[in-house]
Amino acid sequence: MTLAIPDLVDRLLTWYDQHGRQLPWRENPDPYGIWVSEIMLQQTQVATVIPYYERFMQALPRVENLAAVDQDRLNKLWQGLGYYSRARHLKAAAEQMVRETAGELPDRAADLVKLPGIGPYTAGAVASIAFGERTPAVDGNVMRILSRLTADETPVNTSKSRAHYTPLADRLVPAHRPGDFNQALMDLGATICIPKSPRCPSCPWQEGCLAYTQGRTQDLPRREKRAKRKIHTYTVLLLRYNKKVYVRRRPAKGLLAGLWEFPRLEGHLSAQAVQAHLDDLGFAPEAPAYLGASTHLFTHLEWRMEAFMVTCHRAPNLAEGQWVSREVLNQDLSLPSAFAPWLAQVNKDTAF
Repeated sequence: MTLAIPDLVDRLLTWYDQHGRQLPWRENPDPYGIWVSEIMLQQTQVATVIPYYERFMQALPRVENLAAVDQDRLNKLWQGLGYYSRARHLKAAAEQMVRETAGELPDRAADLVKLPGIGPYTAGAVASIAFGERTPAVDGNVMRILSRLTADETPVNTSKSRAHYTPLADRLVPAHRPGDFNQALMDLGATICIPKSPRCPSCPWQEGCLAYTQGRTQDLPRREKRAKRKIHTYTVLLLRYNKKVYVRRRPAKGLLAGLWEFPRLEGHLSAQAVQAHLDDLGFAPEAPAYLGASTHLFTHLEWRMEAFMVTCHRAPNLAEGQWVSREVLNQDLSLPSAFAPWLAQVNKDTAF
């Protein structure tokens, strides 16, 4: 970087005062709301988060409400945001705060990271924005900015990336307005110093940016190649009986923990194999109707699914699931977005 740190700070804060995004959690900077927004913003775009945030805060306006809410109700509020472990951790952290601090958020990053679901970035963001602590908040956006600012070729997507870029971020954060500075970096990364085709002419740091002066904004930041996603194939079963559909709850730990799903079988099975399997379980199925295929991508996994709709004439009592009406399925239970195509099939089926 070719500008002194005070100049960088002044330019960024001046730009932020003029161009900072108007966001609901900034209009009323309550520590609880700031925390909720930062958890929602992990791996989710701002435009997606805003309506979820507003609905969430209306339903659960205080830490005590979050601590007391039923997990299924919380999952329903979260449905569509993905990464449901964030919701579980939110509730666990709220319960811990009710027990230990009368529902008050800790006001220092070092204490915030002791709560479930809060890592160094979220702790830094909440502590600086809500409580004015001079501490950095380093995420992928910030690492991208710092890589370009200093022409640093250290990859931004490894386990060591944050530790590498945090000291520089720490040097930049001013004692005055630390929260505004961190939010300004967030906005700069979201609107100007974007991953592809950064809008350098509008950047307050253009003059001090080594990647810009060296003509390397397209080359930086560096990223290490990730391993290919593991592919899993499944046959999804939409079982209907007496105008109800069969769903089961996923295990309490692991991927999509505690959410509801339509039952799945390993591999892509034929209609005959599906019917034989359901016969063995006592469902007395009619011939399965093929519904098509769908693919869902997780960070490290790829689900390739095919689905069948099956009318059943018996409803055996299986320990892991239950028969529910379409209304209950839509209003009370939270299904992962991986099952959205099949939920749509249920919703348009006149047999329910």
